[in-house]
Amino acid sequence: MPRRTKEEAERTRLRILEAAVDTFFEKGVAKATLNDIAIRAQVTRGAIYWHFKNKLDVFAALHEQLHQSVSDTILEDLENDHPHPLLQLERLSTDLLRDLENDVGRFKILTIFFLKCDYSDEMLSILQYQNKNRREGIELFSRYFQRAKQHGHLPADVEPQVLSVALMAYLTGMVYEYLTDPDAMAMKTEASKYTRLFFRNIG
Repeated sequence: MPRRTKEEAERTRLRILEAAVDTFFEKGVAKATLNDIAIRAQVTRGAIYWHFKNKLDVFAALHEQLHQSVSDTILEDLENDHPHPLLQLERLSTDLLRDLENDVGRFKILTIFFLKCDYSDEMLSILQYQNKNRREGIELFSRYFQRAKQHGHLPADVEPQVLSVALMAYLTGMVYEYLTDPDAMAMKTEASKYTRLFFRNIG
């Protein structure tokens, strides 16, 4: 396949995913159809089937897209050997929360995952995939806490894994609260206050 055709195919794939976000966001995953997505993306159903097996495959691709984006951000941050890993992680957590308000696409995708999908029947496989990604996220957070412990910023009896699970639960709860009622929180100005509450008694 010529290079130009590959690039066109990738652009089509991304357009389909963008259309899927808007379609799932407006209709919910259960009610949305591939035809709805095709119309919004201005492609044929055949074009969708060229890239995806079915609607579940489209939905899974959105999960992978978001997970990869967040993982890449954290891994890039971890390349910086920061002298204060707890402060580094606090800033990262703040940025992740601020992105809910700064990045409309991420806001829509997370709204779909949290509020517009029933994880039962065939969607159980997506829930299992979510759990796998969550565990990977916890392991990445744990690397910050391990570094903090090596720097002597955490007591010897503190378990990085436990702190990582707690942070994941805290951030997940904050995301859910914001998605449920965005007008109740101003993430651009208040995200740092929320993360400070978590980190202020650590270390």
